[in-house]
Amino acid sequence: MTTRRQFAAALAGASLCTGEGESAGSTMRPNIVFVLTDDQGYGDLACHGNPVIRTPNLDRLYEQSVRLTDYHVSPTCAPTRCALMTGRHEFLSGVTHTIFERERMSPRATTVAQVLHGAGYATGIFGKWHLGDAPAYQPNRRGFGEVFIHGCGGIGQDYPGTCSDAPGNTYFNPTILHNGVFERTQGYCTDVFFEQALRWIEEKSAGDAPFFAFITPNAPHAPLICPEEYQRMYKGKNLGEDVEKFFGMITNIDDNVGKLMSRLNEWGLERNTLLIFMTDNGGTAGVKVFNAGMHGAKVTPWQGGTRVPAFFRWTGTLQPGNVDKLTAHIDIFATLAEVAGAAVPPGAGVEGRSLLPLLRDHGAAWADRTLFTHVGRWEQGKAAASKYTQCSVRSARFSMVNIGPAKNWELFDLQADPGEKVNVAAKYAAEARKLEAAYDQWWDAVLPRLENEDATPPHVAPYKELYWKQFGGGPGYVGPRG
Repeated sequence: MTTRRQFAAALAGASLCTGEGESAGSTMRPNIVFVLTDDQGYGDLACHGNPVIRTPNLDRLYEQSVRLTDYHVSPTCAPTRCALMTGRHEFLSGVTHTIFERERMSPRATTVAQVLHGAGYATGIFGKWHLGDAPAYQPNRRGFGEVFIHGCGGIGQDYPGTCSDAPGNTYFNPTILHNGVFERTQGYCTDVFFEQALRWIEEKSAGDAPFFAFITPNAPHAPLICPEEYQRMYKGKNLGEDVEKFFGMITNIDDNVGKLMSRLNEWGLERNTLLIFMTDNGGTAGVKVFNAGMHGAKVTPWQGGTRVPAFFRWTGTLQPGNVDKLTAHIDIFATLAEVAGAAVPPGAGVEGRSLLPLLRDHGAAWADRTLFTHVGRWEQGKAAASKYTQCSVRSARFSMVNIGPAKNWELFDLQADPGEKVNVAAKYAAEARKLEAAYDQWWDAVLPRLENEDATPPHVAPYKELYWKQFGGGPGYVGPRG
């Protein structure tokens, strides 16, 4: 096993990538820092053409990274997080919604955090989990050694069943569950998560083991709340208060990413750290300002609901540039496992591919593939009847979309029509039949795997019970704030 210090020593005497071959660092085990923001769309970055937003640090990361320009996730947050963790479509792990017990990732699923931990990585999550708030589903049971999270899908959210946060929680001075114990923190939530992650990274960097830091702020998810100075940046631009706050939340994230990049450099970690930035679904509040020419947004099966930023920076090992191949969140598991030199358990059921060939050689061969999207979110007991409701199937060139509930596929040639405006199903009938047959086969395979559809929720959420056990009180009690 190559330790972090051995890796740094090897890099000290190694030349950088020249384009004529791989650097010495490309065979080493880097640290991995993965930043995943919540509800930020592809168009919510200045480097992608947004004319209003200020994201200088993410723009700089863009310039230093391999950028996947046709990279797709699920249309909502918990499904994307499940696919990232498991390397396969979220339905195969029982996740078909963001609430009502259907956000819970199957305990039988193998996570990439478990694989990295098994390969000797220290693992930590800082921010949003949203794959189950009951004890058996929590990240400490799924491969994370350090856990610093809020509950539910957002700070202060509360739904019937297990999906809940600490009672009365807020974006400022949030109560955070830290390794099984609630802590009342000070500051704005995004700052709190990044600061804790940086403390942990600094601590782990002193040891020999590599680390995996998964930084997952709940921002810029609604409710739209940010420090006043960030909203003030967007005043007077005729954006409306919601967009002012939304863009302010993103600029605050950008400042924290800048701090992260600076610290990695100061601590001598930049060259032996794979830094990844992406978002968890299509755009929300910002699409009215700029959506990069795409149709659709979060909670839709269109390109605007699934295409997101994906930046990979490994200084001295990966050459910056664009990769236009069709890639997806299900590829992260295999990618990180290969980076870490970790064996994937035979029964993990990983569907994705390692992205390393493309990250190393932007023009590498990449076979065409078929990707499936379904918004889910049907009413309880309506899974079988929802086959054609809000779904799509993709190949490298074509996207076929069905809004439903009846079968009425529309086919779009993305090479000629990236905005998905002209239905060409009649012109390319053979392609439409091919994609429909693939979708039918996929649906038949996933339908029996929807294990949370008939789950019976508890009367009291375990997350709240844990909070009340620590601070006292019961239903209706929110505890002292301060």
